[in-house]
Amino acid sequence: MSELDGKVVAITGAARGMGRALTEAYLDSGAKVVAMDMSWEPTGFSTDKDASYLKYLQSSDSVIVCAADVTNDEQLDTAFDVMMAKWGTCDVLINNAAMRSRILFPPTGRRLMLDTSDEDWMKMFAVNVFGALKVTRRFVRPMIAQKRGSIISVISSGALHSSFGGAQMALRPNSIEMPYQSTKAALLTMMFYLADEIRGENVAVNLVVPGHTRTTGFDEQNAARRKMGIGSSQAPAPLTPQHVVPLGLFLGGRDAESGVTGRCFDAITWNIEHGIGTQKQFEDIAGAVASTNR
Repeated sequence: MSELDGKVVAITGAARGMGRALTEAYLDSGAKVVAMDMSWEPTGFSTDKDASYLKYLQSSDSVIVCAADVTNDEQLDTAFDVMMAKWGTCDVLINNAAMRSRILFPPTGRRLMLDTSDEDWMKMFAVNVFGALKVTRRFVRPMIAQKRGSIISVISSGALHSSFGGAQMALRPNSIEMPYQSTKAALLTMMFYLADEIRGENVAVNLVVPGHTRTTGFDEQNAARRKMGIGSSQAPAPLTPQHVVPLGLFLGGRDAESGVTGRCFDAITWNIEHGIGTQKQFEDIAGAVASTNR
């Protein structure tokens, strides 16, 4: 039996992309899933596949499908109450939902920081930081009560720093993705400190840095950037959302007593170190061709 068999897992942004890949993987591992997303309209790569996915979730007694905007207290309360009424607990929370730069600044997702408005920052922080906080405050309660659980949050490599010559420097200073990267840096810090706060409750708190992943809107964004002369033909091929699954499942099975808490993992590096696959093996070759031809 899987160590995740029977576990209750709450996932935000579960309708598409990495959230969908994790939802399917947890169900395959025998877990029960509270699948939350702001919209369950079929807007992914294939309408037919998206519709079939939603139908599959709705037909399973191991899934609660919720239309839940992470900024909406009432919708989050409803999702939490339904979960508790049906299963009585939560063992794993995955903070995956986020507002991307291309949503705020369509279609390229790029705008110089000094050209952004206060409203731009408030909109993105409302989702990526305060939304994750709202979700965490609710779904951590049964974990603390049972003295066991795992919280996993997805960030971006653009939030990271590296040390050079005694000074810290941004890992990706030229990404032009503000305020997105600031929200991910805030989420990173928030979760690091939370990990220490609830270590004594045996709840693990970790973060995942995914690779360059093809998700909803990826093709349109890249096509718009090419028209503006932005981007390079040497850019790496996008990865399938499934590349985060092995690490996502591993962390879901950890609690604080395992010693795996307060850490930020690079998904591709973790896969390589554990013999699961290289970056090349997770490349979305078909997606890369489709994106280039748009």
